Amino acid sequence: MNTLTQAHQTRLRTLLQHFELADTDHSTAALKSNWIGGQLHVGQGDTIELTDPATGESLIRYQDAGATLLDQAVAAATQAQVQWMALTASERGRCMLRAVQQLTGHEEALAELESVIAGKPIRDCRGEVGKVREMFEYYAGWCDKQHGEVIPVPTSHLNYVRHVPYGVVGQITPWNAPMFTCAWQLAPAIAAGNGVVLKPSELTPFTSVVIAKLLESGGLPSGLINIINGLGPTTGAALTAHDDIRKLVFVGSPESGRMIAEAGARRLVPSVLELGGKSANIIFADARLDDAIAGAQAAIFAAAGQSCVAGSRLLVERPIFDEVCQRLARACETIDVGLPESEQTRMGPLQNQRQYERVTQMIQTAIAEGARILTGGQRPDSLPSEAQGFYLAPTVLADVTPEMSIAQNEVFGPVLVVMPFDTEEEALTLANGTRFGLAGAVWTQDPARAHRVAGQLRAGTLWINSYKAINVMSPFGGFGDSGFGRSSGLDGLKEYTLPQSVWVETAAHASVAMGYGSGQN
Repeated sequence: MNTLTQAHQTRLRTLLQHFELADTDHSTAALKSNWIGGQLHVGQGDTIELTDPATGESLIRYQDAGATLLDQAVAAATQAQVQWMALTASERGRCMLRAVQQLTGHEEALAELESVIAGKPIRDCRGEVGKVREMFEYYAGWCDKQHGEVIPVPTSHLNYVRHVPYGVVGQITPWNAPMFTCAWQLAPAIAAGNGVVLKPSELTPFTSVVIAKLLESGGLPSGLINIINGLGPTTGAALTAHDDIRKLVFVGSPESGRMIAEAGARRLVPSVLELGGKSANIIFADARLDDAIAGAQAAIFAAAGQSCVAGSRLLVERPIFDEVCQRLARACETIDVGLPESEQTRMGPLQNQRQYERVTQMIQTAIAEGARILTGGQRPDSLPSEAQGFYLAPTVLADVTPEMSIAQNEVFGPVLVVMPFDTEEEALTLANGTRFGLAGAVWTQDPARAHRVAGQLRAGTLWINSYKAINVMSPFGGFGDSGFGRSSGLDGLKEYTLPQSVWVETAAHASVAMGYGSGQN
C-alpha cells in the first residue's frame, strides 16, 4: 500500500468518526453505513470494498444493507410520513429551514468526505455542499404554497383539486455526484409531504447518510428520511420491488433506468428517470471564440466528464473548425489534473476502475474506426508517483463521423469529439442525431439564430452562449433515452404529488344521477 492510500484511509476514518459512522476501534463491523428510523445501522449483507480513485488501491469496506434493513426503512418512512403530514404546511416549511441549518460547521468535513470517496476536486465538493443548502431552502418555501384550485363544473357541486403526497417514495442516486443528487431528490420529496427511502450508489455511500443524519438532528421526524446502502441486485432490487414504495426516482444510466422502470411497472408504480446524455455544443462562426472555447472545456472536463449534461459533442462551423481544434488542444494541456485534495486541481480521476476501462476502450474503438487524437488519450505525465488511480488526461478527438460509436454513445469521461458542419440545418441534424436528449448549447452573436436553433433542439435543457448553468429553481430532465419526468423547480415538486379531485354537493337537495330515487313513498 502506498503512502497516499494510507493518508486517504486515515483521513476517511477520521471523517467517518467525526460523523459517528465509525467507532474508534477501526473494525469493519463498526462501520454504520445506513440511516434508518433516526438511527445508524450496520449492514447485514456481504462485504463491499471501495477503491481509492486516486490510487487504485483498497480504501475501506462496509456491509450491504440487505432486504431486512430495507423493510425497516420503509416501515420507518411510512410511520414518519403520517407524523409529517399532521403538521401544517407552514410548520413543515419552517422545519425544513431549521433542519438544513444543521449543516453549519460541517461543510468542510462533508466536502472532504465526498472528495475522498468520489475522487472529485475538493473545491468542486465545497460548491456542492452549498447546493445542498440551497435546495432545502428553496423547497422549504414551497411547503405552504402548493395551492389547489376550484373547477367551475356545470353542476351544483363545489369541485376542488388538492395535491396529495404519494406516501413513501424510493430514490436511487449515482456515484458521480452523490451529495448533490441526494439533496436534489430529498428536498422536493419531503416538501411535497412524502417519506423517503434513498439508496446511493454502492460506490459512494457515506455523504448521503451524513446529510440525512444532520437534517433529522434539526427536527425532521425520525424516519422521514432513510438511507440504505448496498448493491443493486440485492438492496436496490428489494427497494424497487417493495409493495409500500409508491413511486421510484432514479438518476443513472439508461440501461439501469429501464430495469427500474420495468420493476415499477410490474407493480403499476410510476417512475421519474434522469438518465444519460450525448449533448451537442454548437459553435457558429460568429461566436465569441474565447468564451466558446472556455465554455467547451467546462462543458466536458468538469467532474472529469462524469456528468449527465456533459457537452461531449462539439459541433463547429467549418470556417473556424481548424482554429477551434488547435486552441482547444492547447488549452487542454493547461488543465490541472491532480489529486482530489489539492486546491489547484481542476480535474481529478475517474471514480472507479470499471468506468476507466470503459472510457479507455471507447477511445481505442474510436481510433480503430478512424478518429484522430488531438490531445490526451492517456494518463497525464505530471501526476505524483503515488497517484496510480483512474486518471485520464483531457482528450479531444477529431475526424469523427456521426455514425461512430464515440459520437452516438455516452462516454461519461473527459472525452470530447469535435465535428464540423456547413449549414444551420446540418448542425441541427447532427445535434438531434442521437437517441439522447438531455442538454445542448448554441454559441452565436445572432439572437434570431440562437433562439431559432435552440427551439429546434430536442433536449430538456438548453443554453445560449453558456453551458452548465443549473439551478434548483429551474426544471431539469430529458427527452428520449435521457429519461422522463423532471427534477427541480416547481415541476420537480409536482412529480411528488398526485392531484385529488373532491366533489361537494351544494344544492338544497342532492342531485340524483340517472333517475335513481330514495325509496321513500
